[in-house]
Amino acid sequence: MPGSLFGTPFIAAPMAGGTSTPALLRAVHEGGGMGFLAAGYKSPEAMVGEIAATRTLNIRFGMNVFVPNPQQLRPSPEAVARLEAYRRELEPEAARYGVTLPPLRLDDDDAWQDKIDALLADPVEVVSFAFGLPGKAVVQALQKAGTTVVSSVTSVQEALAAAAEGPDAIAVQHGSAGAHTAAFLPSTNEPADAAAARTTAELVAQVRAAVGLPLIAAGAIMDNAGLRDVLAAGAEAAQVGTALVRTDESGARQAHKDALGDPAFTTTALTRAFTGRTARSLVNEFVRDHADAPEGYPAIHHLTAPVRAASSAAGDPQRLNLWAGTGWRQSRTGSASDVVREFLNGL
Repeated sequence: MPGSLFGTPFIAAPMAGGTSTPALLRAVHEGGGMGFLAAGYKSPEAMVGEIAATRTLNIRFGMNVFVPNPQQLRPSPEAVARLEAYRRELEPEAARYGVTLPPLRLDDDDAWQDKIDALLADPVEVVSFAFGLPGKAVVQALQKAGTTVVSSVTSVQEALAAAAEGPDAIAVQHGSAGAHTAAFLPSTNEPADAAAARTTAELVAQVRAAVGLPLIAAGAIMDNAGLRDVLAAGAEAAQVGTALVRTDESGARQAHKDALGDPAFTTTALTRAFTGRTARSLVNEFVRDHADAPEGYPAIHHLTAPVRAASSAAGDPQRLNLWAGTGWRQSRTGSASDVVREFLNGL
């Protein structure tokens, strides 16, 4: 039965950087869906505080956690040299707004262990992971604490690796999705637009044939028809992000919201320019100017943070990470609760 694991086939995707808020989750709940908070970029204390605030709303919700990549925490001398060169390339961007680029930060694991410890000490209903697999020990510990565990993948190969750890469900992200790719195996770390699975539904069907776990579909699901397509392909729920970014309750920057409705933006692209990790964004000047940005997450995320903040403050979308899936033109304004109701109409 679609939605049986979460009680609904509509899941609001975890959107780090401030977009996913308790207010957004409440509106999604009122529309008949379930939402996720995002622990990424937050301190463990901030994560715990947001959980506490959301619990006061008496709604179901989950928490998403970034899995650190050990190789990126210990980059080679050659990789460090590429990052230093990119820092120099970014200096004119900082000068444009009168801000200073920080020194390279190579040791950021997003407080991984502290966040896991906090989620074990005070469990939430669902925890999902992105950017890698948490490890069987973490999966089992969370399950023992009563938490449903979801791992994120972008291919059949990754789904098989995730299933071996024993999660309760798998989120299947197609390359059409906005923001960061969840890919973690080298062969799928750069998802191509011309991938073998042309649609999210096709990728879900491929993964459905390979693993027996409940699946959550993600990637350019923008309306009721898209939701029906992935359910028919074997998903029991859809994880929706871009369709909610412009809503009243979204915490996205106003320049980001406005850009999604601006006809001046005509396409999206996969880029490492903002964070050093492949992500889908509307194509603006920053994406075009830094098309050859090196791999280096989260070091590049920290490097570009002052530029992005200044661009937002200036209302300038040209140097802001305008995360968007390929269906961004269908993103809605108004209340998220109304958007969710439109998705679920007739289901």
